[in-house]
Amino acid sequence: MTEPHGRPERRQGGRRRLREPEEATPPPAPPRRRPEPQPTGRRHVRQEPPEAPPAPRVRRAAEEPPPRARRSPEEPPPPRARRAAADDPPPRAQRPAPHRRATEPAAPPPQQPPPPPAPQRRSPQPGDRGLGVPAYAQDEPPRPGRRRRREDDGPLPDERPTDIIPAIQEAPLARRPGAAPPPPQGSEEEYNEIFGEDAYDDYDEYDDYEDYEDEQGFDDEDRAEPERIEDERPERQGPPPKKRKKKRALGWIAALTVLVLLAGGAYYGFTEIFGYDDYEGTGESDVLVQVEKGDSTSAIGNRLQAAGVVASGKAFVKAGDDNTAVSRLQQGYYVMKTKMSGASAVEKMIAPGTKVGQVEIRPYTQFHDITQPDGKKTPGVYTLLSKASCADLNGTSTCIPVEELKKTIETADLAKLGVPSWAVEAATNAEHKDRRLEGLIAPGIFNVKPGWTAEELLTDVVTTSAKRILDAGLSDQSKGEGKTPYETLAIASIIEREAVKADFGKISRVIYNRVDKKMRLEMDSTINYVLDRPTLLTKPEDRDKAGAYNTYKFVGLTPTPIAVPSAEAIQAALKPAAGEWLFFVKCEKNGLSCFTVTNDEHNKAKLDAQRRGVY
Repeated sequence: MTEPHGRPERRQGGRRRLREPEEATPPPAPPRRRPEPQPTGRRHVRQEPPEAPPAPRVRRAAEEPPPRARRSPEEPPPPRARRAAADDPPPRAQRPAPHRRATEPAAPPPQQPPPPPAPQRRSPQPGDRGLGVPAYAQDEPPRPGRRRRREDDGPLPDERPTDIIPAIQEAPLARRPGAAPPPPQGSEEEYNEIFGEDAYDDYDEYDDYEDYEDEQGFDDEDRAEPERIEDERPERQGPPPKKRKKKRALGWIAALTVLVLLAGGAYYGFTEIFGYDDYEGTGESDVLVQVEKGDSTSAIGNRLQAAGVVASGKAFVKAGDDNTAVSRLQQGYYVMKTKMSGASAVEKMIAPGTKVGQVEIRPYTQFHDITQPDGKKTPGVYTLLSKASCADLNGTSTCIPVEELKKTIETADLAKLGVPSWAVEAATNAEHKDRRLEGLIAPGIFNVKPGWTAEELLTDVVTTSAKRILDAGLSDQSKGEGKTPYETLAIASIIEREAVKADFGKISRVIYNRVDKKMRLEMDSTINYVLDRPTLLTKPEDRDKAGAYNTYKFVGLTPTPIAVPSAEAIQAALKPAAGEWLFFVKCEKNGLSCFTVTNDEHNKAKLDAQRRGVY
């Protein structure tokens, strides 16, 4: 059945029936343009029509479905099917499946109805629609003001009949803005050619969500019906599963923890199984152990093991791990016992009386003891060395008496004792043989081994002192102005006895000026050296007893140094301060002196110091 004006009757489902051509065919209407789609975040690809359209496909009249009955005006119109646009998203079932884990089975694709059979082509028959005329041009009603097609308008243009696409019943899922566009209906090669091979990458972020749904037992139909799923969702037992990244981090932490525990257990097991040797008890007989400078705890343990004190160095190290005093042990000699446990060895070694043989010699000290005004004695070098040699080993004393030390100095070859070559001749010819080493002992700490002989002890002390004097700057090549190294050492000893360090340079200049002018030094310190007294004041009768050390009577320096000089005194003797001073006197209570050029100035300064109670 046809409608007026020769227009075919519309059918439900988007199909239309061809009508028989009439004598007067309306002119072809211009094709309607589809409205341009508005940008919604999707990518629209506009497909260009082919250059040469293929031959038209005309449906046979026999293949057309029977006409449907005309509906009544009260009956609501059926829904019209629309053409599928190229940019519409495909159904969920036709979308490419996102990447899933290899361990999960892929969900089977939903069953699709078989496609309708393709219409067969036939040659044009009389009465068919004109070629080249679009379908919608003949279907639409005549518009006002348009001319109908007449018979003399010529044949209809060739056209390609439009296939009817069935309406898609499944509602497309909502797509996230900015995500990749859905694939068009067709092969995967066509989709990749249009949108690119990486268009599916935007769906990767939904893997975790879909994995979680798969774990809960959901499928594609469940995702399409969220309301039903919400009713049928089982009650969750516990928190949702964590992401794989957190699981991997926890796995690494657990692996590292296991490795640490295994390493600690292996070390503990090795120590317990193999262990180390150790004695029991506090030891048996006395033995002397030396600790060198810079020895570590392990080195000390090895020395104790070599001396038979502990069974193994590890026993001492383990016992001293928590004792900080072990790390502060200094070089020297220690009286220990054989076959001691590690703990007993640590306890005894840090005890105050264990270390022996150490002596400190300070500047200003001389070989003989000094008697103070109150009768007390200040020990000299002889006494100090004798005490340092003392130790009790298994009930036997190792002390070297002072008389034995004096006798060794008087008779020994000074060169063999370690005296510097520039001082051997002058020291050998000293008036007092027991003072031949005066000034050749440097200040500092010495470690004397108990049990040495007097010669061994003196050799060690003199050799060490010679190196320290050399380090202070005094040598055969470095000496005072116009003086020998031995004379420079004598000047340094006088400086040490006469003044405080602040005046060392000026005192040195006074000595050099007087010696150069052939003046007597007139130093009270040289006279008190022979008298073994510390005071600087002397009396006329004291000067008669001084002998060659009486600088009030003799011109020049003393035969030997008169004390142990410090490194600062040696430097002052090497480089005196600049000045013309010839006199000085102690004028301040802090020990500082007043320096003058003339004797009158010197007497005034002396009277002023006496008036103030300083001199």
